[in-house]
Amino acid sequence: RLAEKSFRESEERWQFALEGSGDGVWDWNIPSGKVFYSDQWKNILGFGVDEFDENENLWEKLVHPDDRDWVLKEIKRHLRSETPLYMTEHRLRCRDGSFKWILDRGKVMERGKDGTPLRMVGTYTDITDRKRLEDQLRQAQKMEAVGELAGGIAHDFNNILTAIIGRIYLLQNKLAGNGELLAHADQIAYAADRAANLTQSLLAFSREQIMNPRRIYLNETVKKSAKLFSKLIRENIEISIILPEPDPVILADEVQIEQVLINLVANARDAIPLDGRIHIATETTYFDEKFVSSHGYGRVGEYAVISVSATGTGMDQKTKARIFEPFFTTKEMGKGTGLGLAIVYGTIKQHNGHINVYSEIGVGTTIRIYLPRIEEDADSEAKEEMTPPPAGKGLILLAEDEDAVRSLTKTILLESGYTVIEAENGLQAVEKFQQNRDDINLVLLDVIMPRMNGKEACDEILRSKPETKILFMSGYTGDILGQQELLSTGHGLIQKPLKPRDMLAIIRGMLSETGTLSS
Repeated sequence: RLAEKSFRESEERWQFALEGSGDGVWDWNIPSGKVFYSDQWKNILGFGVDEFDENENLWEKLVHPDDRDWVLKEIKRHLRSETPLYMTEHRLRCRDGSFKWILDRGKVMERGKDGTPLRMVGTYTDITDRKRLEDQLRQAQKMEAVGELAGGIAHDFNNILTAIIGRIYLLQNKLAGNGELLAHADQIAYAADRAANLTQSLLAFSREQIMNPRRIYLNETVKKSAKLFSKLIRENIEISIILPEPDPVILADEVQIEQVLINLVANARDAIPLDGRIHIATETTYFDEKFVSSHGYGRVGEYAVISVSATGTGMDQKTKARIFEPFFTTKEMGKGTGLGLAIVYGTIKQHNGHINVYSEIGVGTTIRIYLPRIEEDADSEAKEEMTPPPAGKGLILLAEDEDAVRSLTKTILLESGYTVIEAENGLQAVEKFQQNRDDINLVLLDVIMPRMNGKEACDEILRSKPETKILFMSGYTGDILGQQELLSTGHGLIQKPLKPRDMLAIIRGMLSETGTLSS
């Protein structure tokens, strides 16, 4: 009786340990082909206690076709004593037809005198959530790497475009009386602007575009964008919009959110081959700790949600995994740049938001965007745009390491009536400022320069003369200068490629604040 009691207690402890771990157990009688499956094993896959046959062949049929061959190979290796333990991570089909990732571990517990395996026991652990988080991490790392590459390309390309656009500006001024040649120059300027828009798209994806965040009502922003939707979609596509109250408030750049909506609608339109429907809706949701831990993104708190759904072809998993990559497109050659959803991705990430994509082949796709919600502030108002003040004269310190960009910018400033001191890097800019600190009215600084970057040079200059006006030029700020940090300083920022008229307007405005005026 003591032996029976001890055995029963041992069984109870073993059963408690298994239930506590959540693992399923299998026990394979190799000669007979019969397999015992624990209740938890069946529960993991959604089967009832009496719904599963104790047959090894049935288990094989549940293994994902892409995994089956190598899983069976690993089992055979262990049966031949080539490995001390059998262990694989593979997919098993559940009762509802879906697949779960399983960590499968086992060991031969009994062999015949000739070494023939007789009994093998093992456990199943559901690792589906872990695999999903690993996939999300890999995807995030890949997108981060592609974003850095895109931003770097945009930086180099913006310097080239600055020289092209600036020289065209000077040429247009010289050709004011020659209609035929001016028309050619205008066409070149148009092409350069298109190239500039392309680099801005790359910067949007790499999350380095300039933001002007303020409190906005999401439903109102959708309504503004909706005025353009009718021009985007075909007559055989129905569009419906549902905007429930209360209108969620978010901190965002309204222009960029409108661009996100336009890109999503355009993408939905292209995914509908014939007749179809596009549905747009907003709502609010709450991410609790359980949601954040299970999904691997977000922070605990309230979120405003934008969903754009479209009937259509849908996407397979391979396409879905790549839709946010820049230049990836399933459209015919010449039918699209592949940047629309890349811009959406970069913009939403820059707003500390998140994106989910749900798609089913032959049914359609829904893209859901989550943006942090903030409390409504009745006193917040949009900033009014100021008209540029009259042109001012003054001494400008220009610091730019690219010879072509520096030479061009100097020419534009000189022709606009300014006096210019040049510097080839940040250290030289600081030295020349110290030599002329009482005469310099404004410092025009490139952000990325050798020897001392623009932020470091700015800090040194402000230590010497805190009231100095600083205007940064940025093709790609990278990690040197955060956009919010820069905008909070009160200094100016102009994005490369520099457009002369925009640059001159900003300079006029900044100099007018100091009283540096002229006729």
